[in-house]
Amino acid sequence: MRALFLLAALPLVGAERTVDPTFLHRYVPDVREQKSDVTTATCHYQPIFGAGDSQPKIPRGVARFGEITVDAGGSCEAVTYPIEEQAVVVVDGGGTLDAAGEKLPLRKHDFFYLPPGLRHSMASSSGARLIVMGFKIPGGLRAAAPAKPIVANIEDVKWQTVSGHPDSVLYQLLMGDAKSTRDRIAAGQVLTSLFIMQFEPGGTNFPHHHDKAEEIYLVLDGEGDMVAGGGVDGVEGRHPARAGDAYFFRLNCTVGFYASKDASTKARILAVRSLYPFTKEVD
Repeated sequence: MRALFLLAALPLVGAERTVDPTFLHRYVPDVREQKSDVTTATCHYQPIFGAGDSQPKIPRGVARFGEITVDAGGSCEAVTYPIEEQAVVVVDGGGTLDAAGEKLPLRKHDFFYLPPGLRHSMASSSGARLIVMGFKIPGGLRAAAPAKPIVANIEDVKWQTVSGHPDSVLYQLLMGDAKSTRDRIAAGQVLTSLFIMQFEPGGTNFPHHHDKAEEIYLVLDGEGDMVAGGGVDGVEGRHPARAGDAYFFRLNCTVGFYASKDASTKARILAVRSLYPFTKEVD
């Protein structure tokens, strides 16, 4: 009787088991604002991936990826992340970054690196919208990070092709790891590449995968097909994508993009890649 009971229970146990997805998709305009450690009555946070999201444990090295909106005349709570480095992009507006008592002016399209352990906050007299990306830092890497924020502007970064990808897509290489010689800011410990891709109509960056890194794509402009995953026959999984679509890709997940051939606007994607936990080599 006991054996029969155990056999009867097996289907129920199996039904409760879930498999982690190989990628996540969010449409940012549909992401609800949530209270976080930075939020105030005038500072708002939309969790896209990681902390605050409904599936925060799927990204392993990504602590957070979200959008902060600061009202005109508003400010955010000051925060400190002892084991997290951050990259931030000012999508619109501007303001002031207060980092360890030093006030740095920010304008539209500025991007900056924040080392772990640095207390910082954001304020804006006219309003601002920012994308914030955080990456978990192993203890041994904290001492190697820069001591202060590093700020640059997207408009000062040249467009270029990248080896291994077709000429139908151009790149602005914004931020890389501390050893980088090609990125505008070389500072990341876990972050290996922050960049913008611009696609010609019908252009692609060729579907590919990364053995040692997680990656996030956020469509800024245009439309096309996002590649996320694929079958054993090598055929990519294609998903219609438009401005506001965000995808998180686990390591080894097939990733890529095909811009619409009939688009009147060039597609642009903000992408960030970071080392999977315990990986020591850049992918």
